[in-house]
Amino acid sequence: MDNNPYLEVFIDESKEHLQAINDNLLKLEQNPNDLPIVNEVFRSAHTLKGMAATMGYQDLANLTHQMENVLDLIRNEKIQVDESVLDVVFDSVDDLEAMVVDISEGGQGERNVETVVAKLYAIEQGEAVADALQQTESASEDVHNEETKLEVDEFTMAVLEQSADQNLHNFEISVSLREDCMLKAARVYMVFEVLEQLGEVVKSEPAVEQLENEEFDTRFTVLLVTAAEQEEVVSKIHKVSEIDQVEAKEFSVREDTESQPEPVQEESSSGTQTATAVATKPEKKQEEKPKEEPKETKQVANKTIRINIDRLDVLMNLFEELVIDRGRLEQISNELNHNELQETVERMSRISGDLQSIILNMRMVPIEQVFNRFPRMVRQLSRDLNKKIDLQIVGAETELDRTVIDEIGDPLVHLIRNALDHGVESPEERLAKGKPETGTLELKAYHSGNHVFIEISDDGGGIKREKVIEKAVNNGVVTEEQAANMNDKQVFELIMSSGFSTADQISDVSGRGVGLDVVKNTIESLGGNISIDSAVDQGSVFSIQLPLTLSIISVMLVEVQKEKYAVPLSSIIETAIVKKEDIMHAHNKKVIDFRGKVVPLVFLKDIFEVPETVEADDYYSLVIVRKGDKMAGLVVDSFIGQQEVVLKSLGDYLSGVFAISGATILGDGQVALILDSNALIK
Repeated sequence: MDNNPYLEVFIDESKEHLQAINDNLLKLEQNPNDLPIVNEVFRSAHTLKGMAATMGYQDLANLTHQMENVLDLIRNEKIQVDESVLDVVFDSVDDLEAMVVDISEGGQGERNVETVVAKLYAIEQGEAVADALQQTESASEDVHNEETKLEVDEFTMAVLEQSADQNLHNFEISVSLREDCMLKAARVYMVFEVLEQLGEVVKSEPAVEQLENEEFDTRFTVLLVTAAEQEEVVSKIHKVSEIDQVEAKEFSVREDTESQPEPVQEESSSGTQTATAVATKPEKKQEEKPKEEPKETKQVANKTIRINIDRLDVLMNLFEELVIDRGRLEQISNELNHNELQETVERMSRISGDLQSIILNMRMVPIEQVFNRFPRMVRQLSRDLNKKIDLQIVGAETELDRTVIDEIGDPLVHLIRNALDHGVESPEERLAKGKPETGTLELKAYHSGNHVFIEISDDGGGIKREKVIEKAVNNGVVTEEQAANMNDKQVFELIMSSGFSTADQISDVSGRGVGLDVVKNTIESLGGNISIDSAVDQGSVFSIQLPLTLSIISVMLVEVQKEKYAVPLSSIIETAIVKKEDIMHAHNKKVIDFRGKVVPLVFLKDIFEVPETVEADDYYSLVIVRKGDKMAGLVVDSFIGQQEVVLKSLGDYLSGVFAISGATILGDGQVALILDSNALIK
């Protein structure tokens, strides 16, 4: 049977079942005796196992079956749920998720799961998980203490022989990372950076791709051709943080190995040695009592269907063309002033408006799809950081365009890590301040107008203004005089400067400010913005404002000389016409008094170097725009009116144009550039 037509459905449904398992396991952790939750987890696992077996992904089906055995014993009250059992089941889910990702990327879902299978089997047999782990590690050490040799092909062997003839060293280097290393791929990258400075890496085990994907435990081996000596190689590698042990020995390219020198190895200051956890798979019982599968319940007919997002993209592109033609028809209708034509065009506009709402709603998905990954992440991070965290999620049903959903996940991950690592204090610190030892992290989403707001708030230590200013001055971000005139929000925004950090020591989880510039850039690239509010010992709030959709936007069309520009309505406060004699000067800039505030003027004809073809009059037409608490007045020649337009990218070649976020085609066929007002406000 050709499985390709069903592959996308299998992947989508597998992800849904795994998410359901994750969510229910988190609930089970809070209520260990709630058997209905166990039944829900069992049903999802059982369905996933059947789907995987049907599609021919046997590794996935086998691991799910082993996990299902443990769940069956729990729901039959033969095993008591505790932290160690749940940790193993969570590890199983992690492996299952990795398998599904591999399948979605064209693989066969194959993965070394011997370690977690051994743990599940130990639980099933009533053995302590700690004992099973000890046996697993002992087996691992036995394996790695044996003298092993990398297998190389003929081409690699020829390279090694040639290097030996040139009096270069061929070193087989084994590196072990610490057990608590959180960013293994980053450490591997740093080790390879050191190795490439010393010589040339000709082979690695596991392969480079597996190392990048962190598909290894803590140990990896490389073959290095270098002119450096063993001691120098070992010493330089060991300078990389979180390295537990480094061992280097000559790799013999010939059969005789009598004169090989003793390997050089160096351990961490703690003297501990970390070995790769390779478990021996337990033998399966010859006669296993078949388990009774749960009866399938009759499914109620569902009025939903799955649609590939690519088809929705095609539909949106076609509708965008319709919007352009609609604008053209409206213009022709007004020019001809024909009653029947105008009525027809008005009716078409109403119908196409309804159609636009339906298409946009089809692309809208609940932000729950992003929020769902965070409870599990917070659980793990709180344990790694020895902190107690109460995660509260509000407004998960809030909907956003699929394009925005796909991009917002990584910035939120970073902000949450940041809040947990440097926002919320340790239980001891909180108790000393008179706070409850459990910190609160709230993730909130809500609609407001044509925007969605996402807030990440914590009740931690807050951001210290003096510390931020001190760091900003030392890093050359601002001068002392500038810092003295800043309000609190302006100071807090400094932590989103490139390379800025207020952390005394940068941790692997996050450093407050490290990477926040990337978060800010990502959000602004989506047409949104981020603001920060904080109070010492009360906590911090990071607020993200995002547009509902990125495809069709409402704009104010303006004219500068003979050129047309579009300003997004979402950033406009109002329009105004002022006399030239009312213009004031401050800091060598032209400004106006707008409702008691000094607002600088930005002359678009100067910014975009528009040639003057029309004589200036005695008035300025202004579009007042806002970015956070900052404002500016964009000086234009005339207002054309409001209109819904289709946002088109300028392409890679013109992607760096200042203050232009895209372009649109107007009803008369002209092209109007869409302004990025955020870039014009300083």
